[in-house]
Amino acid sequence: MSDAVLSVDHIAAGYGDLRVVWDVSFDVRAGEVTAVLGRNGAGKTTTLRTIAGLNRVTAGTIVFEGHPVTAERTHRRVRRGIGLVQENKRIFRRRTVEENLLLGGYSTGAGRRRLREASEQVYELFPALRDRAATTAGDLSGGQQQMLAIGQALMGRPRLLMLDEPSAGLAPAIVSEVMAAVRRLKESGLGILLVEQAVEAAMSVSDQIVVLDVGRVVMAGAAADIDDVSVLRDAYFGRPPGPQPD
Repeated sequence: MSDAVLSVDHIAAGYGDLRVVWDVSFDVRAGEVTAVLGRNGAGKTTTLRTIAGLNRVTAGTIVFEGHPVTAERTHRRVRRGIGLVQENKRIFRRRTVEENLLLGGYSTGAGRRRLREASEQVYELFPALRDRAATTAGDLSGGQQQMLAIGQALMGRPRLLMLDEPSAGLAPAIVSEVMAAVRRLKESGLGILLVEQAVEAAMSVSDQIVVLDVGRVVMAGAAADIDDVSVLRDAYFGRPPGPQPD
């Protein structure tokens, strides 16, 4: 079994005095996808933001590649190899596709040659972006904008890629294309943490499943061991597995 690139151990976090995540633990391994599922308000996005350093940890620890990063600032985590693709396709809409990619890599301090190599890898993953490299990002389709957002994060050559709702607002055919890209990325050895509302799409690419409800883990395990989808759906909607009272 591959080593964990990320270990989250009993973390708690929130916004000011409002605690959203109460007790969350899981690992992400190289070459695997760990999917975090749950209904709206379960704490999925806050968990990603906390790992990225955008929200402060109030309890627990976060370890990346053997290094405690619980108290590190966001830019230090990016340079260590943690990439985050936030929800709603956060790109520079008035910049071209090529400019967006280069801006995505500048924060790592990489030189121009390395940035060009990284952008070429993004174009190989998403050929549609190569064809529109000179197009303003705001003129792209929703699916292409999502590909660009992922491409921006990949410019830093992360070893952990976190994706927050990459299927949101996309047509089913485009969702399939995005998930195919996720599958290719994990086959390259990248560790991926995927937050999704679309259960079927997440299950199609995932190795491990973590279900959150009200900021706590209510179900976790290998995706291959979850052969009863109804059990997963019960956990997803906040009902514990097992017989329910009449």
